[in-house]
Amino acid sequence: MGWTIEPMHRNVYSLNFDASEQREFWILLRSDAHHDNPKCDWDMERRHLQQAKERNAPIIDNGDLFCAMQGKWDKRSDKAAMRPEHQGGNYLDLLVEEAADFYKPYASQWAIIGKGNHETAIRKQHETDLTERLVSRLQSFGSPVQGSGYGGYVRLNFIESPNKHHKTIWLHHYHGTGGGGPVTRGTIQTNRLAVMHPDAHIVLTGHTHDEWVMPIPRQRVTRFGRPYHDEQLHIRVPGYKDAWGDGDSGWEVERMLGPKNLGAAWLYVRCYRDGDHREVEIEARRAK
Repeated sequence: MGWTIEPMHRNVYSLNFDASEQREFWILLRSDAHHDNPKCDWDMERRHLQQAKERNAPIIDNGDLFCAMQGKWDKRSDKAAMRPEHQGGNYLDLLVEEAADFYKPYASQWAIIGKGNHETAIRKQHETDLTERLVSRLQSFGSPVQGSGYGGYVRLNFIESPNKHHKTIWLHHYHGTGGGGPVTRGTIQTNRLAVMHPDAHIVLTGHTHDEWVMPIPRQRVTRFGRPYHDEQLHIRVPGYKDAWGDGDSGWEVERMLGPKNLGAAWLYVRCYRDGDHREVEIEARRAK
């Protein structure tokens, strides 16, 4: 299939790409789909999933795939804000079943699904893990998908032959925390994440529904004592929920949070040789 996924440790996976002939690869990075929310743009979401299928791109989801706010136990629940597909006495079951049916045509592309605060809240209050239930359903369709945590690591491993690796890139995914900030849009958090996760080449975050890419240059030193420069690429993915709408009313409107971008991100990877050295070029592109 061009790529495989295998566990290495709890919430640590190796995403292995066959680089023996292919030199260009795509990965779809998602977060905060809030798929079951009526304000989720299903057309955009489906379009990106179809593009992932056409590009044979693995999908890494960074949590809050579910919104799950319309149960009778939730103080925020509003039956008028519930999709007809989810109306029933078995609300949580319907969320999982509908999502599984929606994603079934793209089951082969799913690699990682992490957890967000909406999923962890359901697990805390109702002792059921929506993420793992969806992962299990997709696996029953033949998907290679694996469930991860609120944070985790993915090793992007580009292999030329069984005994020769072209290059390895570490991606750290963390769902996110805080409100993002109306001015900074959460960019200040990159300083903390960079210190906490120094081994990551890429840091994927979400949660605040902001969208930006920020490379942080670093000076490193080899084990032989030679200084060199690299960078840690921070990618914040917005999601598919248009919470602002026309600005008439709602939680986001009352708090003047403003409209947010919609979409996901493509990670484009190109493997190439520079003399005797194997190199990897990484570029984050907007998925719109």
